[in-house]
Amino acid sequence: MAAVPGVRAFLSLHRSVSFGLIQVQLRLTCHPVKLCSTVTESDVPPTPPVNPENESLLDNLNLMGVDVKKAHQRQPGVFRKSFTNEQGVAQFLQGKGACRKVIASIISRYPRAITRSTDHLEKRWQLWRNIFTTDAEIVSIMDRSPESFFRTSDNENLEKNIAFLISLGLSTKDLHRLLTTAPRTFSNSVELNKQMVEFLGDVCTELGGKNPEQFAKAVISRNLYILIRSIKRVRTNIDMLKSSLKLRDSDLLAFLQGSGVDILDLSNECVKKNFNSLNQKMTLLGCQKSDIKKLIMTYPMVLYIGTGTLSSKLDCLLNVGITMDQIVEKPKVLDYSVQNITGRLQELQKVGYNFQKNGINILDSSRKRFDAKIEKLSAPPEE
Repeated sequence: MAAVPGVRAFLSLHRSVSFGLIQVQLRLTCHPVKLCSTVTESDVPPTPPVNPENESLLDNLNLMGVDVKKAHQRQPGVFRKSFTNEQGVAQFLQGKGACRKVIASIISRYPRAITRSTDHLEKRWQLWRNIFTTDAEIVSIMDRSPESFFRTSDNENLEKNIAFLISLGLSTKDLHRLLTTAPRTFSNSVELNKQMVEFLGDVCTELGGKNPEQFAKAVISRNLYILIRSIKRVRTNIDMLKSSLKLRDSDLLAFLQGSGVDILDLSNECVKKNFNSLNQKMTLLGCQKSDIKKLIMTYPMVLYIGTGTLSSKLDCLLNVGITMDQIVEKPKVLDYSVQNITGRLQELQKVGYNFQKNGINILDSSRKRFDAKIEKLSAPPEE
């Protein structure tokens, strides 16, 4: 069709495709735009135009069973795109074994998924199949966390990151956990991930370690979030632990690649605040610096517990005659919620449990074992 000056052609593409037993419409429409307007000096500069929501997309998603309200809250920009691939995504996932309900749930929670082309999805699926053994595994992961699969659109970067992480000696199991737990790792550029690995190697060398590559591998496999944290954050936490706990280099090295590795990705403010709170509380209770150090070294998760929560947990335990020495020796009792600790203490008090005589191991037991112990203590003595 010949072009006519000053006039824009209107293109409307209308086609009907099927999703399961439901007829879904996919429409691409170019809306007419105003070619000219009169502007006076008194006019306020116009606000940049915002694309209207794609009505055909809304209709399609409703027919597919998508929770449109939830999807809109999560990624509203998707609804203003003139072209999306919801039907192609649905058909692709159906071909991999996903049911209609799962597909609707995935799109509801991560609507940006419908902006991916089928070719892109095929390539990404093959990359994931290099790590996972079946399609069903991938569908299951997508159902739990759609972001894991759809977050990044750069397949080439994903492929490079997988190759780099394998070169570090990480196992398929490690990659499996990274993809499902910390998918942002694969959104990073390879260079950014290399910088963190090099930094970890330098830390190992600074602390007298002989195998920086093995140290970096150990830290990454134990702390899946480390690659999505900044080097500044990790460095600050390492320096804080060293100075606060007065650790020798060899002890710090062992701590960082062992039980203390999870502390590294906490925010610096959180580590500092929780350490100061713990230090103050235990000092007021008459504990020595060595007690505080021992508690953190044997149970570093204590630095994850907020000030108020930690104080409440300790008070609950101390109020029934449990001592700080007992808590320092068996710190995993702090794993449980205040409500759980309080409930167990009340049940034990009813049966006259003596913590000084019998210890506090019972507080760190499964519900089944705890109930069995209570039942045994409640039984009348045999004649």
